Amino acid sequence: MAYVIAEPCSGTKDTACVDACPVDCIHPRNDEGEICRVPQLYIDAANCICCAACVPVCPVSAIFAEEDLPEKWEHFAQVNADWSFQN
Repeated sequence: MAYVIAEPCSGTKDTACVDACPVDCIHPRNDEGEICRVPQLYIDAANCICCAACVPVCPVSAIFAEEDLPEKWEHFAQVNADWSFQN
């Protein structure tokens, strides 16, 4: 199972997780134009290696293993997947 970025990231978009990711699966990065147009950051599950390097650096505790997503944020697994599919 991959990691998922949930609601606490909305409006925050702190990119510490982007820098911590060893496989560049969190987007958009600061150097990508989309950063201004999206409400949050997203994890590409197809490239996520489940290393959890992103989890401790997230200042708003928005990153969860998919199976550990709080029920109220379970739909964010699909939100992340939809973004990855479109990009």
